Amino acid sequence: MNSSTSLAYVYGEWLPVCLEKYFLPAVLWPLLALVAVPLWIFFYIYLSVFIVLAYEISTKVKEETHKSCHFILGYLWDFFGRIWHGYEIHGIENLPDGPCLIIYYHAALPIDYIFFLARIFFLKNRLCCHTVVDRFVLKFPGLRMLSRNLKMMTGTKEECLCALKNGDWVAIAPGGTREAIFSDETYKTIWGKRTGFAKVAIEARVPIIPMFTENSREGYRTLGRIRLLKNLYEYIRWPLIFLYGGFPVKWRTHVGQPIPYEPNITAEELVEKAQNALQSLINKHQKLPASIRRGLLERFHNKKKISKKHLPGYPLCSKCCTLMGSR
Repeated sequence: MNSSTSLAYVYGEWLPVCLEKYFLPAVLWPLLALVAVPLWIFFYIYLSVFIVLAYEISTKVKEETHKSCHFILGYLWDFFGRIWHGYEIHGIENLPDGPCLIIYYHAALPIDYIFFLARIFFLKNRLCCHTVVDRFVLKFPGLRMLSRNLKMMTGTKEECLCALKNGDWVAIAPGGTREAIFSDETYKTIWGKRTGFAKVAIEARVPIIPMFTENSREGYRTLGRIRLLKNLYEYIRWPLIFLYGGFPVKWRTHVGQPIPYEPNITAEELVEKAQNALQSLINKHQKLPASIRRGLLERFHNKKKISKKHLPGYPLCSKCCTLMGSR
């Protein structure tokens, strides 16, 4: 066999076999693993849409529809949070019985907030929190219907004031989509010059509650550091950013001390106060720079000892208000 024939054999027979047998599995499987959980979450969201649609079609009484539907959705998402992220809530005693404005850090994929809503539903036995979302969220098929049932809104001043005057909570991530995409493992808040939420809190005379989920950015990440993608977002204002991850890191939502209403404070001063409170909460509970490996290891130990105090269907830690989910 001459050299040219040998070379033809190598490229024609041996190389494709090696690529198929060794190289492609070594490259493709890790890539598939990085997007598998985000795709599963996408399926979970549209499963929630299907459940809401099924209840709206089959039930004529609206209140019964909402109650049963929230119960199923709550168990669906709470189960996911407990199994995949060992989800816990700490400091829930800082949430008042009356109205308040919750501000939280916006993770790359904010399902930590969905877990919070699911857990709060079982604690309060009602969906008591309205959520301000970006307008693009409601443009996805089916999500507008889901938003009506889960009290999502675009966050106009009138909508927020109405919810607060009715005695409910309003939750908003002042950093929004920009913080979700462009923040990193240092968990820096990116609020820009947004003061609307502070003006609402002052006018409604309600406290502001900072909230942060530990390791939330280590579970799911984006390629926000690529300058071209950043410029693309600033131009079209749609988050066309590659999302990856799904790492089962430990998630603990920390509810901070309330910032009480002050009649003489300006909106700018209140924004600064709220941002400092949230950043202090992050610095207290998140080791910086954050690490996926550290977040995974935290699944195997708890920061606090758990003393059991029961709620219907769930054991509750009286100190850190952690619903463990075993029944």
